[in-house]
Amino acid sequence: MNRDESLLAEGKSLDSDSILMDPSCYINRELSWLQFNRHVLDEAKDPAHPLLERVKFLAIFSNNLDEFFMIRVSGLHRQLDEGVLKSPPDGLTPARLLDKIYEDLFPLLEEQVAIWHDEIIPALRDQGVIIHTYETLDERQKRSLRTYFIKEIFPVLTPLAFDKSHPFPFISNLALNLAIIVRERGGEEDLFARIKIPNKLFPRLLKIPDDESGPKTPGGIELVFLEDVISANLDLLFPGLEVRAAYPFRVTRDADIEIEEDEADDLLTAVEESVGRRWVGIPSRIEVSSWMDQAVCGMMGEKLVKHPHMFYRIAGPIGMADLMCMLDLDRPDLKDPPFVPSIPKILENEKAIFSTIKSRDVMLFHPYESFQPVINFLNQAAKDPDVLAIKMTLYRTGTRSPIVRALLDAREMGKAVSVVVELKARFDEENNIGWAKALEHAGVHVVFGIMGLKVHSKLCLVVRRERDGIVRYVHMSSGNYNASTARIYTDIGLFTANPEIASDVSNLFNSLTGYSRYMAYNHLLVSPKYIRRGIISLIEREIKRQREYKDGHIILKLNAIQDEEMIQALYRASIAGVKVELQVRGICCLRPGIKGLSENISVSTIVGRFLEHSRIYYFHNGGDEILLMGSSDLMPRNLNRRVEVLYPILDPGIKQEIITEILPIHMRDTAKARILGSDGIYHPRKPANGDEPVNAQEWFLKHRGFWNQQIADEPEDMSIGRNGI
Repeated sequence: MNRDESLLAEGKSLDSDSILMDPSCYINRELSWLQFNRHVLDEAKDPAHPLLERVKFLAIFSNNLDEFFMIRVSGLHRQLDEGVLKSPPDGLTPARLLDKIYEDLFPLLEEQVAIWHDEIIPALRDQGVIIHTYETLDERQKRSLRTYFIKEIFPVLTPLAFDKSHPFPFISNLALNLAIIVRERGGEEDLFARIKIPNKLFPRLLKIPDDESGPKTPGGIELVFLEDVISANLDLLFPGLEVRAAYPFRVTRDADIEIEEDEADDLLTAVEESVGRRWVGIPSRIEVSSWMDQAVCGMMGEKLVKHPHMFYRIAGPIGMADLMCMLDLDRPDLKDPPFVPSIPKILENEKAIFSTIKSRDVMLFHPYESFQPVINFLNQAAKDPDVLAIKMTLYRTGTRSPIVRALLDAREMGKAVSVVVELKARFDEENNIGWAKALEHAGVHVVFGIMGLKVHSKLCLVVRRERDGIVRYVHMSSGNYNASTARIYTDIGLFTANPEIASDVSNLFNSLTGYSRYMAYNHLLVSPKYIRRGIISLIEREIKRQREYKDGHIILKLNAIQDEEMIQALYRASIAGVKVELQVRGICCLRPGIKGLSENISVSTIVGRFLEHSRIYYFHNGGDEILLMGSSDLMPRNLNRRVEVLYPILDPGIKQEIITEILPIHMRDTAKARILGSDGIYHPRKPANGDEPVNAQEWFLKHRGFWNQQIADEPEDMSIGRNGI
């Protein structure tokens, strides 16, 4: 019996609660995420990308997996330990899901290694970038590297023995290590030692030093892995002993910190203390070289492994996220051509930014349009004598933030500045703690989020005294106030001086910073509570329109759809005949294309040069179209445990631009788009016969940004960090 037949078995009504709760109607969250990361790996295979950009995608694939194991897999291990019995809507128990993750992931890891060894390394060699193994080095290069090792690397290494008098050394989270087997000369007993590879102090790939003989390949770049250099010179670390083997390995630990907010007198201190414990959590994954001796694996497993399928044997470099260092190579011919984000003409006059926003709403579509107007907005607010106050939320700001600098300048100029800094932004806690302290020191009113919730909304409010009274200016966005990620994430931001929107934002800030329980917003949907209620109401309205007029239509462009109630509402819409188009960059737990249930739902995804990060909610509403944008996806965490904001697009011109250009071009992509089938597998969307492929991101680059021009103002911090894609 196929899936469609199983849904109709036993005379069940298609719109009954029993059908909507059938596990076969849902895709598991973790397995869906693995599908997304497969798409990242597919980009590393795509020869249309320049070579170093393909390396970047290999690194992002690994970086994503690191976080997946630190957070999601470690959470499944905790569920097993605690005997959690409740299954998600798809019905997979934690034990079965861990097995399935291993089954699905291992082929991807093998494919990643094959791409690196069989495609990337040979292609780089053809371009003069040579990745050596130690065996391929000539004697001159080995001597040069040994000299470098003695002078630079040797002094920072600390071998740690493991025997009866030395306990098994602690292996910190994500640290790259060598497991070393040595013997006394003439002895028969193996001795174990561990060396931590200092890949935070040295590049993971070392440039081979030149000597007086000159480089081996004129004009080329020759590299070797740091661990290979250390392994080849272990005799200097273990003099008088026979070094029998050295095996790279790495441990991933539970890094999902738990903050006991109810028991904390000081949230700042509680977060600081919790972050300090992140790197010593319970292991969730052990990566070892594929050639590691089984006896060594057994010894490590005895000390580290608690659950099955924690060992991953890797036939290539361990910790390939470090390959991101190759983007630092001075080879622009092997990277994406640079582009200069455009600035809308209406915002070119920085000094007139307030009068411009007062005259009309203005949209910014990043990264095709520059983030600089947002910085200008705050810089002008800081020095404008008529500006009285600035209020802002900060979630991820970057390490050298022009936004924070503008807030500090505003305080120095005597403005009243209030900032909600979300200390619990995962993996950015330390950065946010630093900015919070700097802002507090400058006299800014700093609020550290809300008890039990994360403040994920992206809002800025500027209060200005003008001739006709107080005017409030607002910026809202789907993206963070981060100048670096604004160049690699697609986000949509909005400037407005609409009095009702500004009043809503002002009342929301009062709720965030004080004791206000204001809920009667004019236009905003605010979670927890009102986004869920509002979106379901709009879906039900489309269902009613479909039944009466047959014109129901919903388009959602999001990062993730996981919430069971939301999925059920979309299933009801499909059953009623509403056309539902979803473009979901990452996790999608909805299963489209099931006859009688979701046959009117299509799901696509785009993974390309930029991270698709914008959220757009479109409801046809009988021709009186409703368009919402903001920070929220349809996940339980967004709807129940975060302060999120969706705001309407009220300006007719901007609304039409999004409905007739931005949404359709994304939905018509045939170059990077993949279509989700009812089997839970994505398939490339092919252009119609004879049609040229449509690449949405390239289209927007050509029409809203400027290709192949010298970048005038390079951001100070271009690192994508742990949360890159």
